[in-house]
Amino acid sequence: MKILIDNGHGSNTPGKHSPDMSLREYKWAREIAIRIVNALKGKGYDAERVVTEETDVSLSERCRRVNNWCTQLGSTNVIFVSTHVNAAGGDGKWKSAGGWCVYTSPGKTKADDLATVLWNTAQEELKPYIEKFPVLKAQGAYDSKQKPMRADWSDGDPDFEARFTVLTGTKCPAVLTESLFQDNKADVDFLLSEAGKQAIVNLHVKGIIKYIETLQR
Repeated sequence: MKILIDNGHGSNTPGKHSPDMSLREYKWAREIAIRIVNALKGKGYDAERVVTEETDVSLSERCRRVNNWCTQLGSTNVIFVSTHVNAAGGDGKWKSAGGWCVYTSPGKTKADDLATVLWNTAQEELKPYIEKFPVLKAQGAYDSKQKPMRADWSDGDPDFEARFTVLTGTKCPAVLTESLFQDNKADVDFLLSEAGKQAIVNLHVKGIIKYIETLQR
């Protein structure tokens, strides 16, 4: 199985940062993606990043790189995971939204299974974040509608569906994760902490491995 990890955006992508600039999505996503790939390689898996450049690479080019591997190996022998940080607004102000979620393309595909495994693993690996969430909510960090694990159960599974180009334009099972919010102060504090980074890395690594193991049964 070829595991392709995508780090969202680039150094030249405008607006993708926390209001105080302490977190820049492109830089954080690249650090996380590198750590995910290294962890998977350390466990004997064939993993690499789709985008190694610091500047942004077009969505069509990302899809082309993924699909080249699908052509070489067969689409059933490739999986694609794109790592991002969510945002509630683009006005440069702190917001009250928070939580982790995963996206797939519309309809029932093998990506749904990968997304569900990642979502379940996130519940385990983000336990410190989840347990602290109601405390922080009571302190005003999150509004009343927020949950630490965001989900859309309307079709029977927890992933959100969207026509993101990297999900609809790739030929293999493809998911996109939104790890908390870059415009929520409590989320940013967690994302920038070593414990938070490791939790995000762990949920991706363990989730991907669990998914691959289900295919081998």
